[in-house]
Amino acid sequence: MVIYVIYGCAAIALLAALIFSKKILAVSIEGNPAEISKFKQISTAIQEGALAFLLSEYKYVGIFCLLFSLVIYAALDRVFPDVANAGFYCALAFLLGAVTSSVAAFLGMSIATRGNVRTTIKARSSMSEAFKVAYNSGAVMGYGLCGMAVFGLISICIVFSNIFSDVHIAMEIVTGFGLGGSTVALFGRVGGGIFTKAADVGADLVGKVEAGIPEDDPRNPAVIADNVGDNVGDIAGMGADLFGSLAEATCAALVIGASASAIAASVEALYYPILISAVGIPVCLITALFAKVGESPETVEKSLKLQLVISTVLMTIAIYFLTRWAMVPEFVLGGQKITQDGVLVSLFSGLWGGLLIGFVTEYYTSHTYSPVREIADASKTGSATNIIYGLSLGYKSSVVPVMAIAAVVYFSWHYAGMYGIAMAAIGMISTIAIGLTIDAYGPVSDNAGGIAEMCELEKTVRERTDVLDAAGNTTAAIGKGFAIGSAVLTGLALFAAFLTTSGIHSLNLLSPLVFAGLLVGTTLPMLFTAQTMRAVGTAAFAMIEEVRHQFKTIPGIMEGKGEPNYKRCVTISTAAALREMIAPGFLVMATPLIFGIVFGLEALAGMLAGAIGVGLVLAISSSNSGGAWDNAKKYIETGVHGGKGSETHKAAVVGDTVGDPMKDTSGPSLNILMKLMAILSLVFAPFIKLAHTWLLATLGL
Repeated sequence: MVIYVIYGCAAIALLAALIFSKKILAVSIEGNPAEISKFKQISTAIQEGALAFLLSEYKYVGIFCLLFSLVIYAALDRVFPDVANAGFYCALAFLLGAVTSSVAAFLGMSIATRGNVRTTIKARSSMSEAFKVAYNSGAVMGYGLCGMAVFGLISICIVFSNIFSDVHIAMEIVTGFGLGGSTVALFGRVGGGIFTKAADVGADLVGKVEAGIPEDDPRNPAVIADNVGDNVGDIAGMGADLFGSLAEATCAALVIGASASAIAASVEALYYPILISAVGIPVCLITALFAKVGESPETVEKSLKLQLVISTVLMTIAIYFLTRWAMVPEFVLGGQKITQDGVLVSLFSGLWGGLLIGFVTEYYTSHTYSPVREIADASKTGSATNIIYGLSLGYKSSVVPVMAIAAVVYFSWHYAGMYGIAMAAIGMISTIAIGLTIDAYGPVSDNAGGIAEMCELEKTVRERTDVLDAAGNTTAAIGKGFAIGSAVLTGLALFAAFLTTSGIHSLNLLSPLVFAGLLVGTTLPMLFTAQTMRAVGTAAFAMIEEVRHQFKTIPGIMEGKGEPNYKRCVTISTAAALREMIAPGFLVMATPLIFGIVFGLEALAGMLAGAIGVGLVLAISSSNSGGAWDNAKKYIETGVHGGKGSETHKAAVVGDTVGDPMKDTSGPSLNILMKLMAILSLVFAPFIKLAHTWLLATLGL
């Protein structure tokens, strides 16, 4: 019965995505002939730029995935010599996860690049109608991705359970699916983040600061690349990131659960983690009925945040009844007796902990509250004090979320052991459909405002899209906090599954190898952040030079008579993103394998613990500093402290530019580092153990 429910929920999600797509495409592009031509020209340029980047990126990612699947095949066939074709099936799962993640991100972004211009058109008549189009555009990504993830997970679990007689081995091989999704997410997040911030920084520094022209001004050659970046980074990249969280947390729960005989013997209990994510889909669809706004600005943000609360409340009720129905009354795991109530505590702590982290993030990044207004005040004395206050805010803002995650970890581990950690992660991402919908809504609204500016529409249109965009910025900050929290719990769940698979029951911090591994792990998020920040700087430098060059050499460009070369800027961002994502990708993929083979599984466990701990704090502080700088600038643009064009505003623009790669590249990309290193260690744990033993024997140690 549980399998039918899961497939039914997946079908509902895919059907909902199809219906939302048709609603968007049914909106006609209206206006006089000149306006229609301009709408189509700009919209097509954004679509083509986004498509060109994704196709280029996926070409290289596809080649990498094919080669890496051969590594998985060769490694696991050596580890499971008595299990026929174990390496082949894990490699197949890896490729299926990569393809599913890529297709989901591609389809969601494809609709978003069509929904942006339609949002602009509806904003000419009504803010509520524009909101519907932008929201429906985000919903395609939200429900389409969840439907494909749930469908893929349950299908591959059923197939592998029938192929392999040992359920635990079958679930270990299923982890290849999560690894595939997370590998695509690595390049999607890093590559997309570098693309969008190279364009954004170039457009801001030369356009707004040097030339003094408005944001999204059509005279700025980088403006199309900036709008393309919103789609490839904040929609395709975010989608791949959360797909990875959903797949990886579920895989961790499946591996840990299958090691308990009571769960392995029950189909309902075994697939219970997938059931939770599946039922979250209709819960989020019910929540979407409350996605209504009026014509007053405050109703937009209120509506979006209300949906987060409603979905959490409804999911709490759903989880209670699902647990009573599908989970076994009690089971033993690692010598600990775990009950249904213990599993419920874990799920509830993750679910409500995620909401708490989201709203704490809002407090530190919204200009409604004092922390961001303090940064705006500090901008009166220049960009240096703006940056000092922003960094301080980011560091301080990490305290409560870390404490919240610590509480979640403590209670879930206390009541349900390692299985509880995995279920806490699933609880936090159980409302992912509505969260991703709201996240994707933001870039669509942002693009709509850019199109309104480039088409030189009436002022009221930009005012309406700015209201939608401002609400999207707030909920995007909440979404980033949620994504980081879920990434940490997912990383911890995978870490727990890694310990289970490796047979490590405890870690001795007094062991030189474990403590040394811990110290090495703390440096990895720092090095990764340094690489991604530098990558944005390098790419932005090329963009700045190009924009300056066009301003100087294209006759009449500043008078609006000369046509900027938008394609050249898109090409620069694409080439830079593809080139600069290689080093961070290699760091994440190679480090756990090399370190584990050389120093052993316990040292690798210490390294993972260090990377997750520092990665959590650094990701939160980076994202929140960047978000606060952005909203401090927007607060000044409302007219305070001199408003747009003032010296205070110029200082805030500099701070916002510094924060751009922190909040949209390095901070979010750390999610992938924490998850991907953990699942790589989990998938390759048996091979790492074998290779380390061989290495010691070869060296005579």
